[in-house]
Amino acid sequence: MGRASLALSLALLVVLSAAVAGPQLAGAAKGDSSLRILQKDIIQTINEHPNAGWTAGHNPYFADYTIEQFKHILGVKPTPPALLAGVPTKTHSKSIDLPKEFDARSQWPGCSTIGNILDQGHCGSCWAFGAVECLQDRFCIHLNVNISLSVNDLVSCCGFLCGQGCNGGYPISAWRYFRRSGVVTDECDPYFDQDGCQHPGCEPAYSTPKCEKKCKVQNQVWKQEKHFSVNAYKVKSNPHDIMAEVYTNGPVEVAFTVYEDFAHYKSGVYKHITGGVMGGHAVKLIGWGTSDAGEDYWLLANQWNRGWGDDGYFKIIRGTNECGIEGGVVAGMPSTKNMDMTYYSGSGTAIL
Repeated sequence: MGRASLALSLALLVVLSAAVAGPQLAGAAKGDSSLRILQKDIIQTINEHPNAGWTAGHNPYFADYTIEQFKHILGVKPTPPALLAGVPTKTHSKSIDLPKEFDARSQWPGCSTIGNILDQGHCGSCWAFGAVECLQDRFCIHLNVNISLSVNDLVSCCGFLCGQGCNGGYPISAWRYFRRSGVVTDECDPYFDQDGCQHPGCEPAYSTPKCEKKCKVQNQVWKQEKHFSVNAYKVKSNPHDIMAEVYTNGPVEVAFTVYEDFAHYKSGVYKHITGGVMGGHAVKLIGWGTSDAGEDYWLLANQWNRGWGDDGYFKIIRGTNECGIEGGVVAGMPSTKNMDMTYYSGSGTAIL
């Protein structure tokens, strides 16, 4: 083969390779953040992939989102090492007998907050949602106190110690805020964007709400509405310890890396297949199981309303630290501090 023919063959090979890799270079990988996050070629790539294990589709929640807007709601920032200094790591005995399948909604049916699917809107407040949701669930599990706590308090009042509010934050700092400052009820300080992103004027993004430290409801006092955690801790990064923590104490907050294909998740056990890195996201882990195809998974509740995923939930492969999801697990225990337990039926397993 002559040099000219060889060069032509190599050029043809490059063109063909690029054509095959086309779906991998969709959206962000092309450097165009103004494109829509939902893309037909990504859906096609997932649904035609023989080993995907999950189904992709057009999620109505992101119908009008650009890649730039999608990136903004992924509000978990890389945690500075200094913030983790002194934070204990929780482990559990290997002798704990764990079920093959577990769902916190079924385990604690009287705790309605566990099954709530919320909406963070256009604010990068996932780090706060994941923390608040887990703490209120644990108030019910351990103290028999059914209560909705305020994401708004955390986003607007924690300040630079937690990050940058709607521009992202650190999950472990949210739990430290609970221990130090407590968090008021959602009734006292409701989330500033009650309509999510279903209304006009919610783009490109909301700015962080102002911290007012004043209840919206008359006759409620800010300091009296504060609910605290006893502690803030990491959970050791292996499936047994994470499962034992959820089984023993309730849902935990987890952080993971989100890729373009995750926006298209509809059902099944997610694993990253295609698309570029979008950012870090925090959600609530509520259980685990094994699919009919034999894939072990984690069960999680997202805060992108029920117009995304499997009615707001998703499963992700368990035991391989997929997207780093087993490496960023944090939690804390509820405290009876500032609470008059005579008004509640719980026995008070948490301590001051």
